[in-house]
Amino acid sequence: MTSFIKTIAKTCCVVIISQIAIAAPSVKLPPYKKTVLKNGMTVIMMEQRKVPLVDLQLTLRTGNTADPAGKSGVASMTSGLLRKGTKNLNALQISEALDSVGANFDTGASLDAITCTAQFMTKDISKGLELFAEIITQPIFPEDEFKKLQAQALDSMRLLRDRASGVMARYFMTFLYGSHIYGRGSDENSLASITRGDILDCYKSNYTPANAILVVVGDFKTSEMEKMISARFGNWKSSVKPPVVDLPQPSKVNGQKLLLVDKPDATQTYFMVGNIGIARNNPDWVAIQVVNTVFGGSFTSMINTALRIKSGLTYGASSGFVLNKAAGPFIISSFTANATTEKALELTLETLKELHEKGLTQENLDSAKAYIKGTFAPQTFETGFQLASQLSDMQLHGLPDSDVNDFFAKVDAVTLDDATRIIKTYYPEMDLCFVLVGKAEEIRSVAEKFAKDITVKSISGPGF
Repeated sequence: MTSFIKTIAKTCCVVIISQIAIAAPSVKLPPYKKTVLKNGMTVIMMEQRKVPLVDLQLTLRTGNTADPAGKSGVASMTSGLLRKGTKNLNALQISEALDSVGANFDTGASLDAITCTAQFMTKDISKGLELFAEIITQPIFPEDEFKKLQAQALDSMRLLRDRASGVMARYFMTFLYGSHIYGRGSDENSLASITRGDILDCYKSNYTPANAILVVVGDFKTSEMEKMISARFGNWKSSVKPPVVDLPQPSKVNGQKLLLVDKPDATQTYFMVGNIGIARNNPDWVAIQVVNTVFGGSFTSMINTALRIKSGLTYGASSGFVLNKAAGPFIISSFTANATTEKALELTLETLKELHEKGLTQENLDSAKAYIKGTFAPQTFETGFQLASQLSDMQLHGLPDSDVNDFFAKVDAVTLDDATRIIKTYYPEMDLCFVLVGKAEEIRSVAEKFAKDITVKSISGPGF
């Protein structure tokens, strides 16, 4: 599980950003073709002829939530083993083949999806697509490579525990979601329990054409690309239906509860505060993004101003909504010295209270809109990889083109009344989940001031 919240440290002046954004035209998705192969694989092709590159992203509609109970990490490990051997090539030969054409190839797994991405030069796309297809459709998962990756995963888990920032989000998700499937994360016990048989089962269940979305963006002719994809993926067969993952909407925390993770050598306290947020397809998402830009989504936001700019308690503080198929978390995140833990948490709650009591001004609203519009296009359309990711995300969550095409109009339409409703509906004020990772000997008395329901764990213990 990767870190969910990253502090946005923008050094450019908001006024300058606003001036740029005001002049920015509305953005529209470039034209693309969507088709479905006879084997059920969804294919999306978008021509972008500016540079001689082709980006590919294959997304499977199931991710870590499809892992067997007690074996969290199977999907991530399976994706990591794809390039370690196929029916025709061993791991070294795959690496050499990728290097010979200067290609990038990466894999990963999130809660809701597994992704495989690659980039090739246009002149190498025939060979590159053939190699990409072979890695995905013909892996053999050698036993020695499995054991090697498993050992590396366990070592990485142990190293993560040396850094509070590396494990804080894992503790937060487990503590916030409890028995919900989003609360299951990989740990030493689950990783150690995985066998090669689990990897083979994961591949058989999830890596099927009917479960796959292939997006190709770049310098090609759509008619020619469609033929190449059909030739290389058309024979990919599977009689297995993808697993159906039960994703009930998680229950929000009522009242306050706090997890204190003891790291005896810590000189700083890392903390997350929040509750259950929204799903990716929430119709209020644009308005929520506007409000969150003011509260915690930019360098000049309320929370960063309070904790960093005015008080100097931290190098960064932010807030955000993590978007998943079911409701992801809303998180306020920061860190501070042990001695200032109480003050930092107090300021966090005071700023949240201020958001509820004072709301947004028209100036806040206008500045946030300009900021969002000024950054949206570069983050969405600048590279083939970004376009492929955007198209994959829309297909995964069943979103229409208007999710992008009407984005600016939806941003412009947000009013102060909308902002007030968003704050009241989606920003928790009294119902909060706290996770603190730090030196319990010094901060436990502080923790007790913020919640009566306190759980204490050692960072060196297994599990989260």
